[in-house]
Amino acid sequence: MTETTIRRFGQGPLSRVSALVYTLLVVEFLLLATTLPGLAGLVLLGRDAGNVPLAAACALPAGPALSAALYAVHRRRPDLTDLHPGPAFWRGYRMNVRGVLKLYVPWLAWLTVIGSTLANFGAAGVPGWWAALLAVVALATVLWGANALVITSLFTFRARDVARLAAYFLFSAPRVALGNACLLVVAGGVTFVATEAALTLLGSVFAAALLRNSRPLIAEVTARFTVQGDSPERSRDDS
Repeated sequence: MTETTIRRFGQGPLSRVSALVYTLLVVEFLLLATTLPGLAGLVLLGRDAGNVPLAAACALPAGPALSAALYAVHRRRPDLTDLHPGPAFWRGYRMNVRGVLKLYVPWLAWLTVIGSTLANFGAAGVPGWWAALLAVVALATVLWGANALVITSLFTFRARDVARLAAYFLFSAPRVALGNACLLVVAGGVTFVATEAALTLLGSVFAAALLRNSRPLIAEVTARFTVQGDSPERSRDDS
């Protein structure tokens, strides 16, 4: 048997699956650690309409943490002998935290306004069709936020350029939007049946699923909107 036909240890199918599981477990642990203060607040809050702003405040740590998880899962190696998900998570957290918060805070504030309005819709005294319109706006906002989070986590763009690209891909990559909408339905179902804590326990899995859904988006951004060299508009894989 020649050397080319011998599969090196750590690169077989079982090793690749083990590498993925190990990466997801480490990323999940770090995701829980970085969102623990907000997660504790969400667990203690009741599902009351008046708690929507407080729930949004508790969700603030989730943005940078999810971005770091996306970065770490995206950067994972299939080789079982070359795994460094922990350092990759912290590297992604440090690089992305400022850029993510520039978009995540206003995004979360806008969703808080929509959520508070829908939660108190009976007292608002507006036509009933406004509820359907607000629900559509909320869905579009969440899908835009998913695109923006992926782009900010994996690429270096200015905040306004990320916002434009996220909006552009809502229409130019409908399969990505549809896949993320299905993921949102699953996340909503988990939260409704269990708690926000149960959803957080699946955070690394949802990050991996979001990356998988976003592969066409990532490929097009890489091909059309990134350059090599000293430009700030580079893939984070090149940094």
